[in-house]
Amino acid sequence: MKQRLFLLPALILFSCLQLTAQDQPEGTETKEPAEKNTIPMNMIKVNLTSLPLKQYALQYERVLSRKFSFALGVRVMPESTLPFKQAILDAVGDDPDTRDVLETFQMSNLAITPEFRFYLSKRGYGRGFYLAPFYRYASYKTSQLEFDYDDGGGGTETINMTGKLTSHTGGLLLGAQWPLGKRLVLDWWILGPHYGTGNGLFNGISSQTMTPAEQDDLRTELEDLDIPLTNKKVVVTANGASLELDGPWGGIRAGFSLGIRF
Repeated sequence: MKQRLFLLPALILFSCLQLTAQDQPEGTETKEPAEKNTIPMNMIKVNLTSLPLKQYALQYERVLSRKFSFALGVRVMPESTLPFKQAILDAVGDDPDTRDVLETFQMSNLAITPEFRFYLSKRGYGRGFYLAPFYRYASYKTSQLEFDYDDGGGGTETINMTGKLTSHTGGLLLGAQWPLGKRLVLDWWILGPHYGTGNGLFNGISSQTMTPAEQDDLRTELEDLDIPLTNKKVVVTANGASLELDGPWGGIRAGFSLGIRF
């Protein structure tokens, strides 16, 4: 008898749930999936603003739901001279040592940036304003970083240093994305500050054995290298030198990307 008393309320509750589901307006429960199925959920985008900087950046975005998506960006810069080198040289002025370093400096870099996006618009599905927490790994390599030092006889010698600097940063991006027709999208990175740490090691081998006086002059050149908020460790021997850097690292993401949905 007690089992039947417990069973009766369960049957009534189940019947009410069934009636509630059946009494919903027609199409209400399938509205979101129907809308979702009409929108391509994948996007491949090219960062247009990175091209003048000699960088090639692609991003893949996958829409997960109305409000959320995941994106993965890759940026590559083949080895080349500094972007806008002449403008940088003009800003440096007449400092001959700094100008000599910048004239010959060559660099390549790679950056990988995963992010989660939260879309603020009611329409969603990869449209409207969004907030995106992100992580960025970046690697910068140089094969041409030259420093001059006195040879003790009134002339100069040059040592070429090569190496790599890597950074790990995290940040928050505010952006907006709009459709341009059925397949094209425009993605605007409004502002994305990021901050973290970076460290690097650069080594150079002298073409000839350096005297103590030459070592002292090269050590002074390396220690005078002005890098704000960065710890430097300089080691100079008769056969070469090393420069180790460690400190905070940061930047700002901003720009426009054009993409296709599929």
